Amino acid sequence: MSSGSAGIARALDRVTGTRPIPGNALTLHTDSARALKAMLALIGEAERWVHFENYIIRDDATGSRFADALSERAREGVRVRVLYDALGSWSTSGAYWNRLRRAGAEVRAFNPFFHGRPFHLLRRDHRKLVVVDGDRAMVGGLCIGDAWAGDPSRGRQPWRDTMIGLRGPAAAGLDATFGRVWRRAGQPLPPDEFNGSPAEAGNTAVRVVEGVPDGARAWRAVGLFFTTAVERLWLTDAYLVAPATLFAGLVDAARDGVDVRILMPGSTDIAVVRALTRVGYRDLLNAGVRLFEWRGPMLHAKTLIADRQWVRVGSSNINVSSLLANYELDVVVDDEALATQMCEQFQRDTAASNEVVLVARKLFPPRLTGAAATEPAPVHHQPSRYERTRSAMVTLRQVAGGLRRRLGWAAAALAAGMGVLLLLFPQVMSITLAIGAFWLAVVFAWYSLSRRGATPSADVP
Repeated sequence: MSSGSAGIARALDRVTGTRPIPGNALTLHTDSARALKAMLALIGEAERWVHFENYIIRDDATGSRFADALSERAREGVRVRVLYDALGSWSTSGAYWNRLRRAGAEVRAFNPFFHGRPFHLLRRDHRKLVVVDGDRAMVGGLCIGDAWAGDPSRGRQPWRDTMIGLRGPAAAGLDATFGRVWRRAGQPLPPDEFNGSPAEAGNTAVRVVEGVPDGARAWRAVGLFFTTAVERLWLTDAYLVAPATLFAGLVDAARDGVDVRILMPGSTDIAVVRALTRVGYRDLLNAGVRLFEWRGPMLHAKTLIADRQWVRVGSSNINVSSLLANYELDVVVDDEALATQMCEQFQRDTAASNEVVLVARKLFPPRLTGAAATEPAPVHHQPSRYERTRSAMVTLRQVAGGLRRRLGWAAAALAAGMGVLLLLFPQVMSITLAIGAFWLAVVFAWYSLSRRGATPSADVP
């Protein structure tokens, strides 16, 4: 290891609060449908326990396959723990969770809406993790639903996402993070449900970066790569709204001659985030950053490649909500072979994307436009009703005009609409607001009563 790499490694130790865990074998999964199959196969291998955690678990065909796999292991006597986020999985029916419970699995919701802790409602469990027997795991950005599986018979391609499969001692580190979040949703795991000494399976060292609200570990790690990259900084991010300091880091790196490239969705399931992302395009392009918008259905991956060796894969997006408010989970790897694989995938993705460029105009500022891609678009995708609705929202916003002006008009329309409703329906609106106020009063009262007599360390797992 060079002195420069050693210095970055030492800095990573400090900013992430972790140390590299040696002796692991890694598998890169960049095809979402195959990654789901690998997760199901991993669950099927379980002999002692399965720890399954995900922000979104839907009760569609894909979710049903996972319910079948988890239920089968539970009926065979394997201890199955399922942790889902109450907000991310809000549309999943109670019957789905009860099906797992009847099979013998223990299921918990993270931060239910009525849990007596209103100050924590914005703290979500955004992690995506499965650990089996404490020595095998998969971690990354993939949720459980048909959107990630795709349906070729109906012309629906899977969302583009990335997972890392892992065997070795780092799986125990990932399992420990599951235990800590599991404890925040109820009683802790039993003492015998942890593998303290998994056998080594390879030669790769892995850092497990556990994002916790207000901890800023992922923020500091990303910022470190932004400031230390010398040759290359390639990002893939689904919901990029970089905080000011990280945005400045990207701009400064590009101006310093680093090859900065950012791959983002061309169409997205959260239209307002896409609008906010594009607000910063001009400054990034003027600094020399290359921007690409994926032409497939949805790009959901969260990855980073720094120079020719550093790789970050996980659940953290580069935005304030993800970096400061959520529970997140990433792995950081110093491995040239994995970095090469990631770079090759990044180049395939950008070849099938539209590169965003500035086109000069005589009387007006340069115009943003998409340059022609170097490769044909991915296989034709027939969007689902959910995707069509989101795409229509994006299109309507594009028609409205410039990005900053569009956001201003949206805010003005919302305020005007509220004013009109209050004038036309004063009684209905006052009753609605009163109900909301009383609900908040009940929640805060419940919170105060539940905290009576609690010690300052009661929330610590």
